[in-house]
Amino acid sequence: MKQNREYREMELRFEPDGAEYRVDGYASTFEPYKLMEVDGISYYEKIEPTAFDNADLSDVVFRIDHEGRVYARTSAGTLELWTDEHGLGQRADLSRTATARELFEEIKAGNYPKMSFAFRVAVDGDRYDRDTHTRIIERIAKVYDVSPVSFPANPGTELSVSTRDYFNGVIEMEKAERLEEERRERQRQKIKLLTEV
Repeated sequence: MKQNREYREMELRFEPDGAEYRVDGYASTFEPYKLMEVDGISYYEKIEPTAFDNADLSDVVFRIDHEGRVYARTSAGTLELWTDEHGLGQRADLSRTATARELFEEIKAGNYPKMSFAFRVAVDGDRYDRDTHTRIIERIAKVYDVSPVSFPANPGTELSVSTRDYFNGVIEMEKAERLEEERRERQRQKIKLLTEV
């Protein structure tokens, strides 16, 4: 279901190999990253190094901005994915078609400054750390694509619907808890004043 897909942008770390039309880089890293800020509170996300261990990586495509033409594909042997201590790495062979070679030149020219990937979190595959306001993704069910992107998303305005819903729920829960604590504190103060009289 497309509405469950989430998209994340990472710094583009392509290392083009001009002789082979090969593009190496990372679609995701394991470093925590800030997703949004609401009412002065920063909300983060972190993907665990083991999150991709059982993910479906069988038919992932390499395309621009998560849509349109496919330039490489794992099932065709032109896209390779792996994880290491840094993150989810990818290597795309863009030598097979004229349009893929043109895309290689666009990447080499710096026209795509960020890398993004589309994915779905496994059921019960994430948790929330209240102390650090961090969503921790422990298991990813499926990776759909890895994409160089022309304009990186502004996490505050372009988060996927499922991510926005997740954090809206967390934010509302935390606000309700703060309001309840403030109400209890006012009640304690009122009782304290009454007992002092």
